[in-house]
Amino acid sequence: MALKVAIVGRPNVGKSTLFNRLVGKRLALVDDRPGVTRDRRYADGNIGDMDLTLIDTAGYEDVTDDSLEARMREQTEAALDDAELVMFMMDAREGVTSLDRIFAERLRRVHKPVILLANKSESRESGGGVGEAHALGFGEPVAISAEHGEGMADLYAAIVAASQDIFVEEIDEPDKPIRIAVIGRPNAGKSTLINRLIGDDRLLTGPEAGITRDSISVDWQFEGKNIRLVDTAGMRRKARVQEKLEKLSVADTIRAITFAEVVILMMDKDDAFDTQDLQLADLVEREGRALVYVASKWDLEDEPQSRMAKLKGMAEDKLPQLKGSPFVALSSHSGRGVERLMPAVLQAYDTWSVKVKTKDLNTWLSMATQRHPPPAVDGKRIKPKYIAQTKARPPTFVLMASRAESMPEHYKRYLVNSIRESFDLPGTPIRLNVKSSGVNPYAEGGAKSGPERYKGDAKTAPRRVKKAEKEEALSKLPGKALEQKKTRKAQPKILGGLKSSASKKAGSSVAVQKGARGGARQVSRSGRIRTGQKGGAKK
Repeated sequence: MALKVAIVGRPNVGKSTLFNRLVGKRLALVDDRPGVTRDRRYADGNIGDMDLTLIDTAGYEDVTDDSLEARMREQTEAALDDAELVMFMMDAREGVTSLDRIFAERLRRVHKPVILLANKSESRESGGGVGEAHALGFGEPVAISAEHGEGMADLYAAIVAASQDIFVEEIDEPDKPIRIAVIGRPNAGKSTLINRLIGDDRLLTGPEAGITRDSISVDWQFEGKNIRLVDTAGMRRKARVQEKLEKLSVADTIRAITFAEVVILMMDKDDAFDTQDLQLADLVEREGRALVYVASKWDLEDEPQSRMAKLKGMAEDKLPQLKGSPFVALSSHSGRGVERLMPAVLQAYDTWSVKVKTKDLNTWLSMATQRHPPPAVDGKRIKPKYIAQTKARPPTFVLMASRAESMPEHYKRYLVNSIRESFDLPGTPIRLNVKSSGVNPYAEGGAKSGPERYKGDAKTAPRRVKKAEKEEALSKLPGKALEQKKTRKAQPKILGGLKSSASKKAGSSVAVQKGARGGARQVSRSGRIRTGQKGGAKK
């Protein structure tokens, strides 16, 4: 079991920055403004060879009324009670403030080892603040820079020295939990639902919209199964998200959806399946996660049966790709209907993890194609031949068919809906990949074509073989000869033959034309036709 360490201090001293550095990931949101962190957050980290369970807390405020800051202070005090070692952080640039002194008095009553950290000590201006930290009464302060990673060796030595008297109990690693993310628009009751499920005020709640900023994970057990609930920030429409901090919160929510296995979509019963709800559900389907609809604030509904029938009809009409997803109506505030949520979630998880036998799939394929044969594209029929499931979570199938690239989308949707109905897979995303199986293995270059037969230079070889060999020989000529060969023009053919004259210059020739009766008539160089016999007497 790792050592539990809580990082505490007043707002904007760098607690989340040190938390991210020790964890090794950018889990906690970091911004220049104070008060970014509101809930306490747990994560596994290490420093050197020491394993730690780190707790990131909100900035301590000396407020005890019903405000948001007072509720944040309660979360920090809960982290102090849960931790075994406390790291008290102050800002070395600003020095010791009055709020630091108040919080130091609070830490002295905890009776747990406290390590004083002087953060932002990378500059010369921080020397005076480090000296002032001795007045808080926690011994020698450890000068660090969480942003630049300076002073980590001194921090490791301080943790080793402070944890010598702490007994860390060894506990077997639990089984891999089922990751469930709760998403929705702001002020939909996500944090209240998780607190109701685990029976503890673990998450910060209130009437204000947008309280949750980080994605907070909570480990829990339900009927002997390990569950990890992830509370996310509310997601508004993209056009309304302008601030940098809200953009970071939305990105953190999308990452929580990506790593989840089941997603609970919280909706207000009065404006359920709004445009934003539909976009969130479509995002879950594209990520391939199981989905459960939840209508909150159901204790305020006057006609629950008719309203439930209307909401189910809207879900099937607007989200047909998720037809059959579980729908639960509940009230997080009063607890009405909450007991029906986890059975629906586990049912969706089992459906999402299903595996179908190949024999049953091919039996279904023959019946489905007989009931509704594939269409003919360009006058040729598409022939499905074989189907198998390649993986689960979500169920993914591969269909081998001839001319797979020509299969229309509407026929693929028919096959997906038929799989969903035949094998009882309601609501879960289904992936169907169609691949072509029309490759001839005995064709040239195929898997079973064998070595190519040598044609040779036989006289009986076909003309195309000789032509190919000739072109191959020309391709091996030097570059200039090959270029001349390509640019050489074909000479025009002459109807008659060519007759060379020995008395003329070398290379000169005389054309011979055929006479009217088929005999050859001689033509002089001037173009006159000689009618007399060669060598005859002149008249």
